[in-house]
Amino acid sequence: MELPLTGIRIVDFSALLPGPLATLMLAEAGAEIIKIEKPGGDDMRHFPPMLQSRGAAHRLLNKGKRIIELDLKSDRGKMDALELVRTADVLVEQFRPGVMERLGLDYSSMRAINEKLIYCSITGYGQSGPRTFEAGHDINYIGNTGLLAQSWGSAADPVLPPAQIADIGGGSFPAIINILLALLNRQRSGQGCHIDIAMCDAMFTFAVFAQAFGAAGKPVQDGGSGLLTGGSPRYNIYPAKCGTPICVGALEEHFWQKLCD
Repeated sequence: MELPLTGIRIVDFSALLPGPLATLMLAEAGAEIIKIEKPGGDDMRHFPPMLQSRGAAHRLLNKGKRIIELDLKSDRGKMDALELVRTADVLVEQFRPGVMERLGLDYSSMRAINEKLIYCSITGYGQSGPRTFEAGHDINYIGNTGLLAQSWGSAADPVLPPAQIADIGGGSFPAIINILLALLNRQRSGQGCHIDIAMCDAMFTFAVFAQAFGAAGKPVQDGGSGLLTGGSPRYNIYPAKCGTPICVGALEEHFWQKLCD
């Protein structure tokens, strides 16, 4: 059976986690991915653990992709990149705002050579606004939106989440969804578009229960004191006699009563 994105070509200028994970999942749906890396390769190549002299995470995130190293600051590198974009359906980039414009690879320039191109930009704070040019990583995005305050632990003894929530939930997944929507819309209009993914924006959807307290005019339960963050015995982690933690999710009264019995 033919995969749904067979015949779709994506040129991926992104690095590290958000963009590469998005294009990996699109590749698994049948898209052809051409990944552009700087001379020497994506920094993720050097992140431990190593697998056959290359970062294992880089291998996992970029399997099945065609990887090309280009110096985008050189005339030859830029020319090669433009040739790839001419025949692309989608372009994904993850530079800070202004970088692609300085390279001559911004949306308006690319649309001039490929009006059907879907151009997806992934940044921390979006293409416009007071924080647009700030550098950051996952921890900054979940911290600046208040999501990190929901994590269990006091200010003196904070706890880091075990996953990159902003990178994946605010970058990769919104990019995938909006690229697919843009492809669907292009079938109707024949036109491409510029997708502006701000990883911070999606973080508010991860704090719906905290926002509910604010909407009700009540203090937000921070520091692991909420119903789903450690403040209830019905939804918590307990040490077992054998030393293995037990996860209890008994929010409903009948499940809680059975557990207590």
